Amino acid sequence: MINLVGIVGNNWSGSTNRQLLQYMRTRYADRFSLTLLEPGSLPLFSQDDENAPGPAVEAFRQAVAGAAGVIIATPEHNHSIPAVLKNALDWCSRVEHPLAGKRVMIVGSALGPMGTVRAQGHLRQILDSPAIAAHVLPGNEFLLAGAHAQFDAQGQLTNPQTIAFLDTCVAHYLAFLNAEQE
Repeated sequence: MINLVGIVGNNWSGSTNRQLLQYMRTRYADRFSLTLLEPGSLPLFSQDDENAPGPAVEAFRQAVAGAAGVIIATPEHNHSIPAVLKNALDWCSRVEHPLAGKRVMIVGSALGPMGTVRAQGHLRQILDSPAIAAHVLPGNEFLLAGAHAQFDAQGQLTNPQTIAFLDTCVAHYLAFLNAEQE
C-alpha cells in the first residue's frame, strides 16, 4: 500500500479542499492510504526559530518526509494560495527540505467559477523553487469550481464527469509515483 499525505491548503472549518481530500482518501482507499495534514496548527515561520521550530513543525516535516508522495489541495485566495499553505511550505524550505524530490499532485476547490487556476499556477512556481525542489505532476490540473454545490450531504462528489476526471488525474499521479520507483 502506498502511503501518501494530503495537505489541506487552508484552515477554514468548512474547507471544501479538506472535503476533497477526505473524498479522495475514501474513493481510492484500495490504491493508497492518505493521511491529512492540517497546516493551520503551525506557528508563523520565522528565521529566528528555524533551528528549533517546535513539535508541530517537526511532526509536519516528518510526515511529509516519510510519505511516498504528497497531494496538496489548495483554495484560491486573492489569485494565489492561502497564507497558511505558504507558511507550511516555508517551514519545509529551510534547514530541512522534506519536499525535495518528492512527487506532488495539486488539486483544488473553490467557491468561485474559475476553480483554483491561479493558485495552482503560483503553487507550481513555489514548489519548483530551489529550496523546495518538489517534482509536480505535469498537467492534470484538477480545478473544482462552485465547490459548495459539488458535494452531497455525505461529502461525496455528485457530478459523474468530475469524478471521471479526478479518476484520470489520480491514475496519472500513481503512474508518476511508480515511474520514480523504477
